[in-house]
Amino acid sequence: MTAIEKKRKNGPTNESFARSRKPADNEDRPSKRLRPEEKDGKTAPKISHVPKITKVREEEIAFPRGGASVLTPLEHKQIQIEATRDVLFEQQGGKSKPDTEGEDGGVVRKAKKTKTKKGKKEIGETEPTEDSIAIEGLSYKRIVPGSLVLGQVSQINAHDVALSLPNNLTGYVPITSISEKISQKIEALAAAEDNEQEDEETEDIDLKKMFSVGQYLRAYVVSTSDDQESTLGAKSKRRIELSLRPQQSNNELSQQNAIVNSTLMASVISVEDHGLIMDVGLRESDMRGFMSSKEIGRGVDISTVQEGTVFFCMVTGQSLNGKIIKLSADTDKIANFKKLNYLSVAPTVDAFLPGTAVEILVADVTPRGIMGKVMGMVDVTADLTHSGAGSGKGLEQKYKIGSKIKGRIICNFPTADPPKLGFSLLDHVLTLSPQHATKDGKKQKPSEVLPLSTIVEDVTVRKVEPGMGLFVNVGVKGVSGFVHISRVKDGKIETLSETAGPYKVDSIHRGRVIGYNSVDGMYILSLEPSVLEQPFLRIEDLEIAQVVKGKVEKIVVNAAGVGGVLINLAEGISGLVPESHLADVQLLHPEKKFKEGMTVTTRVLSTDPGRNQIRLTLKKSLVNSEAAPFMSYGDISIGMQSPGTIVNILPTGAVVQFYGTIRGFLPVAEMSEAYIQDPNQHFKVGQVVNVHVLKVDPEAKKLVVSCKDPSVFGLAQHTALKNLKVGEIVSAQVTEKSNDDISVVISGIELSAKIPVGHLTDGSEAKNLSAMKKIRVGQTLTDLAVLEKLESKHLVVLTNKPSLVKAATGRTLLRDFDDVKENKVVVGFVRNVTPTAVFVQFGGDVTGLLPKSKISEKALLLPDFGLTKFKSIEVKVISVDHGQRRFLLSMTDVASKEALKPSKASTSEDQTTTNAVDDTIVSLDDFTLGRLTKARVVSVKETQINVQLADNVQGRIDVSQVFDSWDDIKDRKRPLKSFSPKQIVDVRILGIHDARNHRFLPISHRSGGNLVFELSAKPSDQVDTPREPLTMDKVNVGSTWIAYINNVDVNCIWVNLSPNVRGRIEALDVSDDVSLLKNLESNFPVGSAIKAQVKSVDVTANRLDLSARSSQTSQVLTWNNLSKGAVLPGKVTKVGERNIMVQLNDQISAPVYLTDLADDYSEANPAKYSKHEIVRVCITDVDTSNKKIRLSTRASRVLNSSLPVQDPEIHSASQLQVNDIVRGFVHNMSDKGIFVNLGGNLKALVRISDLSDQYVKDWKSEFQADQLVKGKVTSVDPNLNHVQLSLKASVIDKNYVKPLTFEDIRIGQIVTGKIRKVEDFGVFIVIDASANVSGLCHQSEMAEKRVHDVKKLYEEGDTVKAIVLRLEPDKRRISFGLKASYFEDEGASGEDSDEEMDGVEGVKLGTSSDEEVKDDEEGGIDIDDVESIESTPEQGTHEFDEEMEDIGDDTPVAALNAGGFDWTANVFDNVDGSSNADDDTADEKPQKKKKRKSEIKIDRTGDLDVNGPQSVGDFERLLLGQPDSSSLWIQYMAFQMQLSELFKAREVAERAIKTINIREETEKMNVWIALLNLEVAYGNDDTVDEVFKRACQYNDAQEIHEKLASIYIQSGKHDKADELFQNIVKKFSQAPLTWSNFAHFLHTTLSSPDRARELLPRAMQSLPVYTHLALTLKFAALEFHSPNGSPERGRTMFEGLLSTFPKRLDIWNQLLDLEIQQGGKDIIRGVFERVVKVKGLKPKGAKAWFRRWSEWEEKNGGAKEQEKVKAKAAEWVKTASSKE
Repeated sequence: MTAIEKKRKNGPTNESFARSRKPADNEDRPSKRLRPEEKDGKTAPKISHVPKITKVREEEIAFPRGGASVLTPLEHKQIQIEATRDVLFEQQGGKSKPDTEGEDGGVVRKAKKTKTKKGKKEIGETEPTEDSIAIEGLSYKRIVPGSLVLGQVSQINAHDVALSLPNNLTGYVPITSISEKISQKIEALAAAEDNEQEDEETEDIDLKKMFSVGQYLRAYVVSTSDDQESTLGAKSKRRIELSLRPQQSNNELSQQNAIVNSTLMASVISVEDHGLIMDVGLRESDMRGFMSSKEIGRGVDISTVQEGTVFFCMVTGQSLNGKIIKLSADTDKIANFKKLNYLSVAPTVDAFLPGTAVEILVADVTPRGIMGKVMGMVDVTADLTHSGAGSGKGLEQKYKIGSKIKGRIICNFPTADPPKLGFSLLDHVLTLSPQHATKDGKKQKPSEVLPLSTIVEDVTVRKVEPGMGLFVNVGVKGVSGFVHISRVKDGKIETLSETAGPYKVDSIHRGRVIGYNSVDGMYILSLEPSVLEQPFLRIEDLEIAQVVKGKVEKIVVNAAGVGGVLINLAEGISGLVPESHLADVQLLHPEKKFKEGMTVTTRVLSTDPGRNQIRLTLKKSLVNSEAAPFMSYGDISIGMQSPGTIVNILPTGAVVQFYGTIRGFLPVAEMSEAYIQDPNQHFKVGQVVNVHVLKVDPEAKKLVVSCKDPSVFGLAQHTALKNLKVGEIVSAQVTEKSNDDISVVISGIELSAKIPVGHLTDGSEAKNLSAMKKIRVGQTLTDLAVLEKLESKHLVVLTNKPSLVKAATGRTLLRDFDDVKENKVVVGFVRNVTPTAVFVQFGGDVTGLLPKSKISEKALLLPDFGLTKFKSIEVKVISVDHGQRRFLLSMTDVASKEALKPSKASTSEDQTTTNAVDDTIVSLDDFTLGRLTKARVVSVKETQINVQLADNVQGRIDVSQVFDSWDDIKDRKRPLKSFSPKQIVDVRILGIHDARNHRFLPISHRSGGNLVFELSAKPSDQVDTPREPLTMDKVNVGSTWIAYINNVDVNCIWVNLSPNVRGRIEALDVSDDVSLLKNLESNFPVGSAIKAQVKSVDVTANRLDLSARSSQTSQVLTWNNLSKGAVLPGKVTKVGERNIMVQLNDQISAPVYLTDLADDYSEANPAKYSKHEIVRVCITDVDTSNKKIRLSTRASRVLNSSLPVQDPEIHSASQLQVNDIVRGFVHNMSDKGIFVNLGGNLKALVRISDLSDQYVKDWKSEFQADQLVKGKVTSVDPNLNHVQLSLKASVIDKNYVKPLTFEDIRIGQIVTGKIRKVEDFGVFIVIDASANVSGLCHQSEMAEKRVHDVKKLYEEGDTVKAIVLRLEPDKRRISFGLKASYFEDEGASGEDSDEEMDGVEGVKLGTSSDEEVKDDEEGGIDIDDVESIESTPEQGTHEFDEEMEDIGDDTPVAALNAGGFDWTANVFDNVDGSSNADDDTADEKPQKKKKRKSEIKIDRTGDLDVNGPQSVGDFERLLLGQPDSSSLWIQYMAFQMQLSELFKAREVAERAIKTINIREETEKMNVWIALLNLEVAYGNDDTVDEVFKRACQYNDAQEIHEKLASIYIQSGKHDKADELFQNIVKKFSQAPLTWSNFAHFLHTTLSSPDRARELLPRAMQSLPVYTHLALTLKFAALEFHSPNGSPERGRTMFEGLLSTFPKRLDIWNQLLDLEIQQGGKDIIRGVFERVVKVKGLKPKGAKAWFRRWSEWEEKNGGAKEQEKVKAKAAEWVKTASSKE
């Protein structure tokens, strides 16, 4: 994402500013405007190494020893200066030319060429020739591969390091170009990833630990462009890639040049105790460097130095043997400003590398910079920036020619001629320290004083360079600024002037900081208004949670659909709105809401400058939120509120994302005040929730939030809860009651609390429930003890147990663990009971363990030790473990015998009864089995009576244990109605009730204190001798019982014969009255008594089947006892379109057809019945041998035979006579006509000629199956049971009016009609109430004025009033007129009757008038006469695409002859000029006469077999005989399309779908595919979608999806196919074929192999494991077959499979086949040989493999290769034999 892209020029940019930009393909903004010669984009060729400034052989020395001069050093300097001036003067050649500017505006002084004498040089003599020297700085053009440059680390990224270079350049050092050691580490990491294991040594490389911002390094330029050979005409991307490897950055320095004060780049080889062993990259491999731990520099700990780290060092000395170079990286020593260690003398000039401090002899000083020499040999220059000229100070006054100054080399110019170096005189470069700015008297980093994007109000111009830009003062002491000429104003500026214009010296402007270069020590600014107005220049300028406006730039589409929207916030800065943040609700079609260029208001969620990423949100709930955003854990405090987005839902809660990286956890308990079991049911990912903070830990970066209303539990409640003490006695008001607890509000402090039901009393569960019933909402409860408080959940638990309240009052209740003391007797309650122990809880959630060994012996005999949850208990503390905070309890050691009992009914001893109803009862032991006693009725339920034997003893009387006989039951729907509460009844004890299993137990099964006795109140049971309880084995088939309904189900009712015996009655067997069965629940309520007979008993399965029907009908229904005429109840099991299925019992069911549903066929509608409905049916026919019956639901059959019958039942033809009027339902259609179902198995035939009085073009479309029709019997054959009907209205209706025929029409007659077809020359009108008589109204007869466009005036179906103008009886033509004048004066209608009818030439004569009359009599259908057909579509083609190929063929095709006139009007297409309304019909008459009537009358039916169908009549005739032929239907569709009849082609397809037998699935499928082809080719998206959905409903959905995809591909609609395939793999993800088909489509059609490859892992997740192998093989084969595939990738996939299945020869064979197709013989032989080496290869497989190898070598190899195969085969056999 770029920061500034308005101008495509490379203005000065800072490295961080440039890093925030995403370089565009064509982006190339130089540091200055390009000159014409630079605009061609040419760059210097790459070179591998720096060209030597001076090339000297190793054995030669530039400065030989000896020959000392007698001159003093001062004399040497003066002579050298004079010589230089003379040479420069001579090089000018005596021509007086002004000084010219160099490329950067530097002055180039040319020297004259002079001839010198040969011989010895004298003092003052100069070299004969010297090239010109220009003062110039670095630029993209001058920095070439191989250059060396001094840089400063400006940014450290994960995989590279950014260096600021001189002249506002930035270079990048990849992690692989730092040192050899780091490269080795990277290779080790890569190898560890491949092996899926990580060693301790292969740690991740952290560049931030190796480098520091501001560090100086010398770098080698590897390349200056990422893509030199990019698109033609496009500029290459400007990127400088650097290397820090000592071998390159030291320029392969020789040992002799590694002298003191020279500089080297060195990488750490190893870290020792006293220093570092360094690699200096010198030519001699054994030369190493050593840097003492004291020389590393301040702030660097040697223990933190990693191997591979590079340092910029200075040579301080060498070892005696010359193998070790002593180095120092301490800038305080090597770059001390007061005592600068500079290099003055060197063996060769190669020692002067960038970064080296040198002494420079000033040769020339100009306003543009300084020129000088080093050692009198090497030319060096300092440009405006690095000479200090840009600060506005005059260089001529500061530096004198001939003086010596100290500078530091910063770069070289390999392409310069003569060679030269660049140096810097800036203080921070000389001292190798960062530049500092002074603000408020303190030194700060310049980037902190004026951060990037800062707007500076006063920018003062200090110096103007016309060709470069402006040097300005920004108000920061110590740091100046620079404005490039391209950044001065928007648009082009020709020149700058110091004395005139708006940008003269001392002018003040408004600017913006767009960069800072640490090497130059200068701000980079822009004065452009567009930059000043831009809201953001880089990602760092955006604040998280800031609301910004932007424009929709692009809608991001991925495989799942719309993945997000890119929003452009400013020029070059765009952010992504993820799909989940597009709106507060999920958008089904985001692309419809967001259009490119649309302005939106968004909010910044997070920014990542390192990755150039911005995440935005468009959710209104976030954008419009005024809550303080959560951006830092340290700024968040408890109670703060803010909206957040749910990003993940867990079973325990949800993760909520805020701004930046802030996330919080929302526990499930804090999601709502109501209980939430599954968070997924209430929340979804992407949902915005308003939360408040519960807990925050900034150090751990953890946040817990809540969705609950914070106002409900405010600060006052927090304080009150904190002050509330466990054991405190409070009062509370009841606010709500539930089944488990009571909600209350503590008086005085308004805290919500709850009282569990088990804490209401010390008594049993029944007492607790009784106490709860007495409590009412609003009541105030006093003397409640605080049992527990949970501050995190804002929950307080109270207790009303007297024992606990007493203990709390007496301060003996355990409140915390500190209150637990040994030998202390305490009161608690049971928390949980396990088989080995009981957990007892006290106040404050203090819980102790009561072992089984410390429970009384009596209690051990009882279930659960006679204890229940919440039961009060008194125990003694016997031991305390303070370390584990545990303590043990005992019941046996309790001193007081008056302690609370474990259970009041826990033992049979001393268990007295209270207020027993029977005075003889004293204790529970008196309740024995079979005892007669008395009980008091408590309540009366539907199926039982709840009674009390005593106040503490409960009992129940089942309804089956009340009555002895059927007659005793007065109210059979409510048998227990006669009993009332408090009534005393005599009962007998049967046992203990077990409600869980619906039975009663023996009297010995007493448990706990809540015993419920099973009792009997039958009078017969009140005798002295008790009877044994009824069991299933005592119930016999056929016996009759009184049953009591216990439950009502859909299919049956459940009944009880006794408390122990339960059975069921099928719905059909509940009653003889079927009307009662329609609503079982209301007619047979629970508790009702019915008389039932036992049908079957299965004791082992505990199943009892009964029937409540009468004895005559309750017998089991079988095929043998079915009788004709029997009326039975049945259950509807299925409702179809033409019948309902009725089940009589489990074995017998039969359909009820339409003719048997009702006495009036108009009311015969199966939809009136519903599934499971009980109906009364009558058996009308029984076929026992074939197990078939016929049922009827006619009212005259099942209710009363005297009811009126409109449509009598007809079973045979003998019941009918000729001329009878009957009704029936269309059964089916055939080539003869239609068959009508009259009833039973009788079907009547209606011939085609008897269907209608009028002409019906497509008679089959007028009828459909199950249609009700009315007809007259025309023929009856009782012997053959054949009946023929006629449906003609003229036959049925006595008052029938014959439709008009051609003979009835008269000239001048005014008629009404409908427009049948509209053509360019006129309209065809069908006369109303006629036998399809139609004619033409020509274009000229439509209006008084000329009609130019008929189709705009009329449409098909319009009703018109017309006058007959002309009749042509011989051709059976009618001409109509529609002019208004015809109807004003009807007498004038015949004036033009003799005029020629223009524009109707070409209408063919069909048949004679006699034939027409004959057709009218037979119903208007003519299928016998057909015209000859000259060309037909080919037959036998099943693919609709091939059928449609002939569409558009100009070959004339004759249409259906429909009785004397071609009503289709398509024949006009076959006549030239037919659309011309002005043609004279007289010219056509001779041509008409050529057609003889005899030719038309020829019967060419036999030609159908030869030529195929060539007209509508032909197709209709063939379809009568082959209604199930999809091929014929598809040909018919294609024929209609040849006539441009799209609508009719659709009608043909719909007819085919309805007509083809439902069993012919393939034929139907073919028609559906043809229809889809038709809609794709000629329809629109809506019609395709409608047909597609219907096709999926009636066919295999997957196959239809695949067929439609193929159609889209064939029609070139690849986008549609792609979208459809994405839906296919979602809907049918379990089908491997869908994935492979999609991959093949992506590979071959869309040429998107990457998308195809992404499918495989998705498929693996969806498909079963056993399909993975085959699917992977298909994907691998695609890589070989596809033109866009990669065979190498395919081989890799095969290798992965073969590593798992090395013995699978089928996989090897597939790989071999694919390699043979590729043709690489060596690879093929490699495959053959690899299989031979597979261990465990079977002999049979090996034999086949060697045979295939041998055959291949015979075709592709030579004799030698064949012998080799035989030898390997023999060797394999020998090896296999030896192993055996």
